Amino acid sequence: MTLRFNRRRLGAALMLAGVALSGPALPLASSAQTAPARPLYKNPQAPIDARVEDLLGRMTLDEKVAQMESLWEHKDRIQDSAGNFSAAQASANFPNGIGQLARPSDRRGVSQANAGAAGAAAGSHGRTARETADYINAAQHWAVERTRLGIPLILHEESLHGYVARDATSFPQSIALASSWDPALLTRVFSVAAREMRARGANLALAPVVDVARDPRWGRIEETYGEDPYLVGELGVAAIRGFQGSTLPLAPDKVFVTLKHLTGHGQPENGTNVGPAPYGERTLREDFFPPFEKAVKTLPIRSVMASYNEIDGIPSHANKWLLDKVLRQEWGYRGAIVSDYFAIRELMTRHKMFDNLGDAATRALDAGVDAETPDGEAYALLPQLVRSGRVPQAEVDTAVRRILKMKFEAGLFEHPYVDAAAAERKTATPDAIALARQAARESVVLLKNDNGLLPLDASRIRRMAVLGTHARDTPIGGYSDEPRHVVSLLEAMQEEGRGKFAVDYSEGVRITEGHCWSCDEVKLTPESVNRQLIAAAVETARKADIVVMVLGDNEATSREAWADGHLGDRDRLDLIGQQNDLARAVFALGKPTVVILLNGRPLAVNELAEKAPALLEGWYLGQETGHALTDVLFGRTNPGGKLPVSIARSVGQLPIFYNYKPSARRGYLFDTTAPLYPFGYGLSYTSFRIGAPQLARPTIRASDNADVEVEVTNTGARTGDEVVQLYVRDDTASVTRPVKELKRFQRVTLRPGETRRVRFQLAPDDLALWNTEMKRVVEPGTFTISAGPNSVDLKSATLTVAS
Repeated sequence: MTLRFNRRRLGAALMLAGVALSGPALPLASSAQTAPARPLYKNPQAPIDARVEDLLGRMTLDEKVAQMESLWEHKDRIQDSAGNFSAAQASANFPNGIGQLARPSDRRGVSQANAGAAGAAAGSHGRTARETADYINAAQHWAVERTRLGIPLILHEESLHGYVARDATSFPQSIALASSWDPALLTRVFSVAAREMRARGANLALAPVVDVARDPRWGRIEETYGEDPYLVGELGVAAIRGFQGSTLPLAPDKVFVTLKHLTGHGQPENGTNVGPAPYGERTLREDFFPPFEKAVKTLPIRSVMASYNEIDGIPSHANKWLLDKVLRQEWGYRGAIVSDYFAIRELMTRHKMFDNLGDAATRALDAGVDAETPDGEAYALLPQLVRSGRVPQAEVDTAVRRILKMKFEAGLFEHPYVDAAAAERKTATPDAIALARQAARESVVLLKNDNGLLPLDASRIRRMAVLGTHARDTPIGGYSDEPRHVVSLLEAMQEEGRGKFAVDYSEGVRITEGHCWSCDEVKLTPESVNRQLIAAAVETARKADIVVMVLGDNEATSREAWADGHLGDRDRLDLIGQQNDLARAVFALGKPTVVILLNGRPLAVNELAEKAPALLEGWYLGQETGHALTDVLFGRTNPGGKLPVSIARSVGQLPIFYNYKPSARRGYLFDTTAPLYPFGYGLSYTSFRIGAPQLARPTIRASDNADVEVEVTNTGARTGDEVVQLYVRDDTASVTRPVKELKRFQRVTLRPGETRRVRFQLAPDDLALWNTEMKRVVEPGTFTISAGPNSVDLKSATLTVAS
């Protein structure tokens, strides 16, 4: 969408700045008395659009293109040998400035001897809070004071489940946060992440991921909020409110977000990262578009990232229909579109559309990609492409307008620097750590609890066996760095047992040799090693009254496959290695056994579901993993999490998402099509009764809202949380409709015996479909409105939409 600038508005802006467009000549002061006129773009009182136009009009083509470029892999060009920012180096190599720096908290461009944590490149070790703030301040001083026009930098960082930087607070992984079904919690979590980022000087987060994920083979499923477009949209908007608030300009403790990844990324062909998304327009509009559309129509989003994959033969970075017609024209998006890392190059190297970067750059810019990350390689060619006539100057100007507007709306021209001395004390503060613990508690899903084994009673335990390599060496998921302290389950259980019961530890099974997310090679632990570890663990368990066993995945066994030499997707959903062997050997002892899963992908844990007395899904719970789990195990917290994905019994069931079409899931010859655990499922230490939906009016018009009430009662003996879920089914329609669709939910806390009436309002859009002419309409007819604690155990009422 090209911005049309109004001369009358510009004139008003210039008058505000003390500049006249025309009029009688004024007496000139002597040169000794005349101060240089301040450019309009430096006047904070002038309208932002006027400032943008004034600055754009002063820029050379090379300066404009520099704003469309980023710098990451080659930060050695702006640093000295110790990794400190060097203004001299920057000026020599980037005389026209640069638009943004990628991940200033890492040490790209500096040789490192030791392997770093998951969020950094292998072989790097991130900067401290003070070092990052000093680095960013030095970079901004260069940009503001040493470049011709003084344009400040955007500094982007990763923040998938907390700021990906050394010492920053690590919250539960995205799929775990989704299990909380608590949008307000996500807003609080990402408010902390934004605060910690901005304290160091970063101002743009490459988050949240609002891909709808419908293939658990895909290693990035842990980065998502699950399989349902409504749930993903609600949680995505909540996260955005935490990061950047609801209005602009940005507050001093907020950062811009980048919506990722538009689109179809979450159900790739073969379940492999960057695979094609072979879906028609209706599927895109019904399943993959809604979270993005909701976000850009609800909040002032200024950055959207295109996805690596192709849709119907067109990669997203070359898809003008997707980026311009749908995103900009239909949804009214006004911000910038940024490339994913190296994705413009991949139009040439992976998608084989072009044989040179110039053609790739031309196509990406024409499609609507405004900025290239992480380094300016394809877009560095734009000046010569413009001068040769291959790229219109207007396309560059349009992209730069959007980028400059972001910088003005962030307040960077007035406040480009941060208080470096304060960065450390604003990192991992006590309230942030307490929130990390709360978020982890809310994210735990109780899958099984035979005979009320949980919660545990410490007074009845003499000796506990804690088993599993990740009971001590805690995985926290991809896009993580090194928090100040990660509390393992073993550490927390030893604290819990002090003076009350003994805690013995045995490794049990080692899944991989190390669990480095960023290292290319993944070494599975030899079976011979695990046989010895299992034998030792059985002896440890034999002496115990209670066994707590941690199984699952780690950052090496399920992750982003960002290169052919760095894979992370899998063709199976079973527990890796000899973990089932350990479980069988321990179950054979007949001891009360609690199994905790820490993992990034939904696992087909059929044997555990059958034989484990108690089973908890924890996903990755962040730095407070141990404390949160002991809170749940000993009943200080009553688990209330719900699955944001369906859990398959095997790969053969895929796809397994709950909102399938009526013709799907007919049956298998020797097995069931039902998932092991359904979408929305999760137990509690108490019990709840959810009534059938009560409609304020059983018949409405197509333009009316439908008011629904659902009564929920805690019928047990403990205070607990229940998530009331409301589903809609269009009974007959002109196109096929899913068997059910989540449209509302609410997490409520109820005391024993307490009853609450939860109120929902369905809007016309909740009943609408894309008809045969691809128009969004509400068709007359009946709709089944269902409520329950998950997507299977539902009670229903009928709503009629009159013709």
